[in-house]
Amino acid sequence: MSDAVAVEPEPTPHVRPNWAPLTLAAFVALVICSNIASAVWARWVNTNPEGLLLLSSRNRYLALTLAAGVSLPFYVAIGFLRIGSVFIVCHLVGRAYRDDVAGWFTKYLGMTKESIFAFERGFDKAEWALIPFFAGSNIVAALSGVRQTPPIKLVSLLAIGIAGRLALMWWLARTFEDQLVDFLGFLQRYQWWAVGISVGLVLLVNARNLRR
Repeated sequence: MSDAVAVEPEPTPHVRPNWAPLTLAAFVALVICSNIASAVWARWVNTNPEGLLLLSSRNRYLALTLAAGVSLPFYVAIGFLRIGSVFIVCHLVGRAYRDDVAGWFTKYLGMTKESIFAFERGFDKAEWALIPFFAGSNIVAALSGVRQTPPIKLVSLLAIGIAGRLALMWWLARTFEDQLVDFLGFLQRYQWWAVGISVGLVLLVNARNLRR
């Protein structure tokens, strides 16, 4: 009599939690803030650097606001808050929506399937290095939610990554301080031209992504 063949149970389908829509609302709010920053950065970097960092903590804003004279405590506190909040929100989106996430990033945020696949392979090989190195990456944050990275591990790796990013931008701002100050002076003279160009670029990029 032949042995019975073991049948593996089918995986349980993912059920979205009740709080899933809140993660999307938070993500959309953060995207709006980033778009506003992209439109007004040429003016705010000199007049309201702290506000600019609250809207967006991209690397160029971190370096430019330091050159503009933002205090180091504000730089560290706002940098940790802004980068960390984006990562956590994207992580929760990944946990809540899983299989839908890759399609959204491809369709609406300009990511390619190849780049998403590369990050997925990176998670399989070296999650411990990918999260801190790409602490500012929305797709890495979302994938950490899809893969359900444990909270303690996630917070530890994220804190290391944010600290390293802030330290690197501080060093670059100190090293190239003269060049950054000259650039800020140029922006002050032609800030309205720069704001107009920035607004136009934001509209073009968003229109292209929506058409996709």
